[in-house]
Amino acid sequence: MAEWYPKRSFGQLVDEVCERFGPREALVFGEERYTFDEVAARIDEVARGLIELGVKPGDHVALWLMNRPEWIFTMFALARIGAVQVPVNTRFRTHDLAYLLKQSDARYLITHDVSGPVDFLAMVREVVELPVQGVAVHDPGFPELERVIVLGERGHAGCVSFDDMLDEAAEVDAQVSAARAAMVDPDHPVFIMYTSGTTGFPKGVMHNHVMLRLVEERAFRLAITENDTILNYLPLFHLFSYSEAALMSMLTGARQVLTETFEPAACIRLIERERVTVMHGFETHLKDLSDAQERLGADLSSLRCGLFAAGMQSGVPITRRAAEVLAPLVTVTGYGMSEMGAGTIVGSLGDSLEQRAETSGYPAPGYRFRIVDPASGAEQPVGTPGEITCKGYGLMMGYYEKPAETAACYDDDGWFHTGDMGVLRADGYIRFLGRYKDMLKVGGENVDPMEVEGLLLGLDGVQQVAVVGFPDERLSEVPVAFVQPTDDSTLTEKAVLDYCRGKVATFKIPRHVLFVDALPMTSSGKIRKVELREQAQSRLQDAGTD
Repeated sequence: MAEWYPKRSFGQLVDEVCERFGPREALVFGEERYTFDEVAARIDEVARGLIELGVKPGDHVALWLMNRPEWIFTMFALARIGAVQVPVNTRFRTHDLAYLLKQSDARYLITHDVSGPVDFLAMVREVVELPVQGVAVHDPGFPELERVIVLGERGHAGCVSFDDMLDEAAEVDAQVSAARAAMVDPDHPVFIMYTSGTTGFPKGVMHNHVMLRLVEERAFRLAITENDTILNYLPLFHLFSYSEAALMSMLTGARQVLTETFEPAACIRLIERERVTVMHGFETHLKDLSDAQERLGADLSSLRCGLFAAGMQSGVPITRRAAEVLAPLVTVTGYGMSEMGAGTIVGSLGDSLEQRAETSGYPAPGYRFRIVDPASGAEQPVGTPGEITCKGYGLMMGYYEKPAETAACYDDDGWFHTGDMGVLRADGYIRFLGRYKDMLKVGGENVDPMEVEGLLLGLDGVQQVAVVGFPDERLSEVPVAFVQPTDDSTLTEKAVLDYCRGKVATFKIPRHVLFVDALPMTSSGKIRKVELREQAQSRLQDAGTD
């Protein structure tokens, strides 16, 4: 009897999509345009080049690249030849890179020489001892690393040129790469995705090809077909972009419009020019896109839907405003994490505006969720906050080379503990309330920083805000608000504090307001609160505040 959901690999998608939609346009990047047939040809070329270079099944290959077509080609090429891809955050610098290369046991690193203002190769040379003669790496600090492959100019000493690698692809018969693709086992790892690293060193989350089921079921829920155009401004090294654009395009035949970075006004113009129907992101993207659209007044009539990580108190006004400014866009809420897969809780196109603004969605097929008391493990009733726990077919294979950390994520009954706070509603939808580590304890009272953030976002002159804790001898800790004002703002600390008084309990009101030009963000759009806590320590102590 056949399996009810046939197993297949990422690499198989390339053949399937070409058979169905080969001549159709698949990928747009600036002035570059590729059909699915052309994308497949480039993927095969990269695959044969990697084989000729010596990449074997199971080898770990790190991709430290900005969004560009070569990312897509290499991602699927590695999957086709059975290698394990290790996406690297492009905001990483030397210390981060050294940690990841060593912890992941990367055999190969593919990166730029220079991209924009960032000299990637200079950072690689600072971290890795590259050879003076030849291209074989023999750095005792990275015993597994064999080659560094550079996208850009040819002739960099100690490196393999990406273009030279492609020139050598002709030495590998097409049947060789086809045979490698046929050998790929969908149960084996296909990528190691490192967590965002908002609190300390990131961990490498291992996944196999089974995640295709989750993506395909979400395509059905969002009605994504070959008639859609997906705008992808999210970084490809992040699971959100990787699954909802790169994999989704190959699964459905939808066209992908790829940008190197997120620039709101440029994205609004792309929606108008390319007749974009689908885009995804976080509430920060919704806010910036809404601001840009109010200035530009572009034709957004092609927009249909998008998956946005929403539902938090701070994002309710953002989502409600986007429903008007970005109409006819229907925002569908979602929740997920690298360990579980993106969109393991997800809404639907038929959700009410209230559900889209104030929940994180409904459990995806094949996943079960419980809200439990973090102390006792007892399941919480509807309406009572607790920790979000999960079971499902697509949970990670584990953290790479971290068995103790992997085991610590699960309880004795096999439930994965997210460390996130949520609440189950009477309609079966779940609302994400924040990370437990971000909760404040002010004089014995619990303070949810997102409640205060949501309040302050309603104050004129506030562009963005984040609330963190600051140590206090009497109260244990007190709230500190970091406020990014709008360009025309004349806000003062007194005005911010006066706005809070009478609206929330006094213990929830920030004791300090610190104005910043911008909030530190991860590449996936999350605020780095660990960095803000460090800033608060430095700025307030320097000012003589206890």
